Amino acid sequence: MDTFTALAEPTRRNIMEMLAVSGNLSATDIYSKFKASPPAISQHLKVLREAKLVRVEKRAQKRIYFVNPEPMKELEQWIKIFTERMQDSHDRLEALLQKQISKTQEQER
Repeated sequence: MDTFTALAEPTRRNIMEMLAVSGNLSATDIYSKFKASPPAISQHLKVLREAKLVRVEKRAQKRIYFVNPEPMKELEQWIKIFTERMQDSHDRLEALLQKQISKTQEQER
């Protein structure tokens, strides 16, 4: 599963936000933050693992989850490129509108 598909689901985004704030959480800690059943949250964690958005370490009987920074950096880069392209489009549109406004004002004189 790709990053965007994995993050399309609000519960998975919430899990990622929790991990980003806390640094790491056990599966039990994550389960406790949701009204959904532990198996349902476990499925969300599985999707995040498969998308490589989180990594997990076993410590005794616990599974500790961490944000995997590499996919997040790739996502950030994609967003940056997308934003720059959109800004370029908006800048061109703004220039065209300003040109049209100036032209209209000249015709009215």
